[in-house]
Amino acid sequence: MLYEKAGYLSLPFPFLAAVKRFLAACLAVALLVAGPARGQVGPLPQVELSLGMRQIHAELADNVPARMQGLMYRSSLAPNSGMLFVYERPAMECMWMKNTLIPLSVAFFDQAGRLINIEQMQPQTEDSHCAERPASYALEMEQGWFARSGIGAGAVLLGLDQLKQRPR
Repeated sequence: MLYEKAGYLSLPFPFLAAVKRFLAACLAVALLVAGPARGQVGPLPQVELSLGMRQIHAELADNVPARMQGLMYRSSLAPNSGMLFVYERPAMECMWMKNTLIPLSVAFFDQAGRLINIEQMQPQTEDSHCAERPASYALEMEQGWFARSGIGAGAVLLGLDQLKQRPR
């Protein structure tokens, strides 16, 4: 029912209150779906890996939102820490550094954890850095970490077996 007041049509108060509640519920759902600020994903699972003689503490990016976010907006990485990207199937994967504030190195690995290639990436660029052949994993570390650690051809990333036991 519409009310006429001073030449204006207005809606009854109970109807307006219901509309406000509906809009507030829609906003709450939208905020839950959108996630934290800047599109960031929540805390990621951690995994302990080894490569050569080095132990690595890696955040696990094993789903599309986590892989899209990557290390964006981070201002630093702890020593021997990085992010392991896990792909559903081997593919010619590429990385870029949009909104990434720190220089990184990325190493691509095949299904068995064998090193394919390492690329150096500069912050806040959209250059593509790609695997030279189909990759199942990519490991991002502080730029130069692989070279300083003596990691090169023939290196095998260990600890990937624990990923098969994780629920997705």
